[in-house]
Amino acid sequence: MTLLDVWLSRSIPMCLLLQSLVLMALCFPSASMCPKGCICQRDPHLHGLNVTCSQSRLKEIPPSLPVDTVLLRLDHNQIGAVPDQTFHGLRLLRELNLSYNAVETLGEAAFSGIEGTLQVLDLSHNRITSVHKDAFARLKARVIVDDNPWHCDCALQQAISGMAHNHEAAARVLCRSSELRDQEGRPFLAVDTDLCNLAKRTTDYAMLVTMFGWFAMVISYVVYYVRQNQEDARRHLEYLKSLPSKPKKPDEADDISTVV
Repeated sequence: MTLLDVWLSRSIPMCLLLQSLVLMALCFPSASMCPKGCICQRDPHLHGLNVTCSQSRLKEIPPSLPVDTVLLRLDHNQIGAVPDQTFHGLRLLRELNLSYNAVETLGEAAFSGIEGTLQVLDLSHNRITSVHKDAFARLKARVIVDDNPWHCDCALQQAISGMAHNHEAAARVLCRSSELRDQEGRPFLAVDTDLCNLAKRTTDYAMLVTMFGWFAMVISYVVYYVRQNQEDARRHLEYLKSLPSKPKKPDEADDISTVV
């Protein structure tokens, strides 16, 4: 066997192995970036990754999500917050499932960076009570918000008004608590009162009551002060009247007799 034959017999398997590694790298470029506890599968139809982190006991959103994620499932975990701009680098994200978690509130930039691509956002079965007034302002996605203990206030009313294209989602918002007690347990769209003006009127009323209270205190003090001074003056006058009269001098008595 010649040296050429030996070299070829050893190099051909190595080439095949390298070729296989290159193909795997091309087919699964983000597999090494898949977050712990998640499954990443490439979707040939959407030209991106389907990242499934369901039921993984996550308490926060994984910080190292693949940039080519198209579908992200984070449902049935213990996630308690959605930090601002946490999805900012996922410019291909079309569907985000955050249902069955423990999210309590949403900030202004919770979905920053994915407003243009996101098509479905599932926030159902969480603990959301309040959101920033602009949390959904630029979203074009279909938003699902069922089964959350919403507190119906001015901020939520502004957020709902920014979901004109999501009338169905807005109709499913039920008031667990409300600025108006008679609205508790009712659909939020049934609230026909401007809660922002209601809050302003409540603040103005509280300020008016406070000012009236201070004014009443000042008047009461002035009246008390005047009455106290009058009482002191009356006592002083009575004291002066109670003093004995000063006896007259003899010379003054003689002068009076002479005049008579």
